[in-house]
Amino acid sequence: MSSAALPALAPPRRAWVTDLPLLLVAAVWGASYLAAKGITTTHTVIAVLVLRFAVVLPVLAVAGWRGLRALSGPQWRGAGLLGLVLSGIFLLETYGVVHTSATNAGLIISLTMIFTPLAEAAVTRVRPPAGFLAAAGLSVTGVVLLTQGGGFTTPSAGDLLMLLAALARTVHVLAMARIKAVQDADSLSLTTVQLGSAVAVFAVLAALPGTGPAPWTVAADFGATEWAGLLFLSVLCTLFAFFVQMWSVRRTSPSRVSLLLGTEPLWAAATGIAIGGERLGVLGVLGAVLVLTGTAWGRRRADATS
Repeated sequence: MSSAALPALAPPRRAWVTDLPLLLVAAVWGASYLAAKGITTTHTVIAVLVLRFAVVLPVLAVAGWRGLRALSGPQWRGAGLLGLVLSGIFLLETYGVVHTSATNAGLIISLTMIFTPLAEAAVTRVRPPAGFLAAAGLSVTGVVLLTQGGGFTTPSAGDLLMLLAALARTVHVLAMARIKAVQDADSLSLTTVQLGSAVAVFAVLAALPGTGPAPWTVAADFGATEWAGLLFLSVLCTLFAFFVQMWSVRRTSPSRVSLLLGTEPLWAAATGIAIGGERLGVLGVLGAVLVLTGTAWGRRRADATS
């Protein structure tokens, strides 16, 4: 996020007032992989994505109407371009989670925290510190072990798609930092335009032959459990998460926000194991520990040198 001076931090005794909502966001994001897996099949990915974001888009548009009207042409175009990248991220993530475990999905996607500084270093031609490179190596080793929890085999298609999704998230972060037109745009308006662009992509794909059933057909077949999962993804993982981030970044430091949201893979693993009945095996547990250790260490090294 950008640049205005940060307000004074809350007194320590009230830190939990800001920390708790952020931890809830990390928890619902971690649970989102299992929720998406529960309501999506290979044939319904695009329809579910249309439904998920079409539910929240009108709310965001109404809440940010003034900001949307104030956006300039270059800001609309920049946000729209980011929305195209975002649509690719959601497609990769959702197809990926259908073909792998929720635990693997949450841990592999956390590699974005390693990939982003590495990509930025490649663009700026500034070599990362040795400690960060060691952390990156630890994380990659962890992913290899994680995806081989049952013995060394070819990684699943879902694992590879989640790895591509982590790379796509990295592209999105770098694009947000480098498209000058969007850097001063209102956060709510920027998010609304991005999601609108993504929904437009999903709607076009849904209209093509051979891409699965229409969204309204999928919605008609949903029972109470599927609707609960969809509303969880729409209301909590999108609306609630976005507004908590906007609220919290004005009350604490970006580093603290990043640290708390960085617990997402822990929640993904906990949800997958406790609710989804997933098992990692000895190699998988070791891999998960290495991924979490490497991303936490890498984030600290990146923060120390930024």
